[in-house]
Amino acid sequence: MQNSSKTVKSIIIMILFSIGSKLLGFIREMLIAAKFGSGIETDTFFIALAATGLFTSMFTQSLNTTLIPILSDIERNKGTEGKKEYINNLLNIVILISVLLVLFGWSFSPIIIRLLAHGFEGKQFDLAVNMMRIGMPVIIFSGIVGIYRGYLQSESMFIESSVSEFPFNLTYIMFLIFLSSLLGIKGLMITSVLAVFSQILIQFPSIKKLKYSYEFRLNFKDPNIKRILYLVLPVLVSVAVNDLNKIVDRSLASTLVEGSISALNYSARLNSIVLAVFITAIATVLFPLLSKAAGYKTYDAFKRLVGNGVNIVLIITIPTTIGIIILARPMVELIFERGAFDLTATRMTSQALIFYSLGLVGMALRTFMERAYYSLQDTKTPMLNGFVAVGLNIILNFTLIGPMKYTGLALATSISTTLTTVYLFYGLRKKVGPLGFSNIFRCGFKSLLSSFIMAIIVYFSYYSFVERFSDSKTIEFIILSLSIALGAIVYLITLYLFQVEEMVWFFSLFKKKFGGKSA
Repeated sequence: MQNSSKTVKSIIIMILFSIGSKLLGFIREMLIAAKFGSGIETDTFFIALAATGLFTSMFTQSLNTTLIPILSDIERNKGTEGKKEYINNLLNIVILISVLLVLFGWSFSPIIIRLLAHGFEGKQFDLAVNMMRIGMPVIIFSGIVGIYRGYLQSESMFIESSVSEFPFNLTYIMFLIFLSSLLGIKGLMITSVLAVFSQILIQFPSIKKLKYSYEFRLNFKDPNIKRILYLVLPVLVSVAVNDLNKIVDRSLASTLVEGSISALNYSARLNSIVLAVFITAIATVLFPLLSKAAGYKTYDAFKRLVGNGVNIVLIITIPTTIGIIILARPMVELIFERGAFDLTATRMTSQALIFYSLGLVGMALRTFMERAYYSLQDTKTPMLNGFVAVGLNIILNFTLIGPMKYTGLALATSISTTLTTVYLFYGLRKKVGPLGFSNIFRCGFKSLLSSFIMAIIVYFSYYSFVERFSDSKTIEFIILSLSIALGAIVYLITLYLFQVEEMVWFFSLFKKKFGGKSA
């Protein structure tokens, strides 16, 4: 793999920044739980946030994904100045579209909320509509963030996407500490807009290094605008469909016992941490390499990258899944249980977390496989796969919600995501040829076996000590942290003893990089 030590360095830096930002994210979620608990207000806030998020995630994810190959072509043909002109033109077009979407969302918010939370009535429904309208301007800021992020990543500047979570979380934290008692849940919705705006500010130093300056340009006839529309529309639909899964879950949860939506939200946030910290970093850094390798007709280098990426994802997500199943209750208790977040909320959130974690491997592989398809300039397959996922999720939701309530909704998401991810593998194999499934299977089996050994160590080390020293949450947190650290060490040693190729490869690159040698 070319530039392998640089790749490892980029991944490690992104992971470190992501860990720091996710720690702040933990504090944010802890404060939300402590200030507002798990009930009607938080259920309403999370629905309104999901309504605005349906638009914002489409911009941030689809734009920075599809921009990279287009910007590379423009720079090759027209140079850096042509690239900057295109960014300014696209930026103004996206802002114009965003303003129209804000007006649309403002006008049709009652209909949207009715679709997203048909169990809301009376004051709760009115509050949700009001909060959605408050949050709609976030669409404009998300469009700007998405364009500048794609621009920076096209210049191999990946750190911004990890660092941007710092001002985002700090904005929330400052509000929750100083203003939440005064402004209440509506103030929290205003904060969600300001938090995204703060991400634009953190992009300016990096953009300044590129000597970029804003100019007003508005040319709808630019052929590259048509090209990005062709590529971005399937991605927009795909992102919207993925978000629709969450929205369907929360809409059905609005018909269940109070706190069901909040339990699903808090548990999904915990489950997604490994995706945001590790998998996104790996997928982001490997994406340009996959795009370059996809240009060779034999696809040999491309398939090697896919195989290595899949194995790394398995190495990370399999032990994480088992660890969450074992430690779900103490994790939720130590992170959230304080203030308005009571024992009932802990029980509901930890149960939902376990069932969400069963789909963690599938969710992570889906994130990586979608990037593999995008590198082949195939945006339609992930879109169609997303439609299948939503349809399957809805069927499973109605099947499982009766006997399992909100946990059935979490399990339905896990099953539908996993099954449709398997289909993504099948489709990619048909497109580029064998992906080395025997090697992937060996890696997965060794990771699973190592995870079981780790689980035994973690289970006995945590529960045996916590029974003796359970007088203080601080002590419980120390015991939990040490148990997880011990489990991670045992897991890595076991993988090394099993001679898992990716671990040997990764550690050798790590040693070379920090030993001053070039790979």
